[in-house]
Amino acid sequence: QVQLVESGGGLVQAGDSLRLSCAASERVFNFNNMGWYHQAPGKQRELVATINSYGTTAYADSVRGRFTISRENAENTVYLQMNSLKPEDTGVYYCKARKLLVDYWGQGTQVTVSS
Repeated sequence: QVQLVESGGGLVQAGDSLRLSCAASERVFNFNNMGWYHQAPGKQRELVATINSYGTTAYADSVRGRFTISRENAENTVYLQMNSLKPEDTGVYYCKARKLLVDYWGQGTQVTVSS
């Protein structure tokens, strides 16, 4: 069973940076792709950034240029570097991994950005 554990969330001020980590129970290059999702209070979960097995990345328009997704194969970890944070970035951030058409989710980590 694949397990994903997110960490790195917290309370920051607008303009600050955070780096989220998603530690997987197996090698990240085993997954077809991995991604970060954001769920703002009272809203649906939305895609933030993805990275596939080739290392190709994609971003939501709202975070492009501010957030960077990366992976460290030796550490079985995917990161989300978040810069120039805005209050609208507040919410729970979830890590998702897809393997053989099955999606696995972490428990999420809370990010709160104060204005």
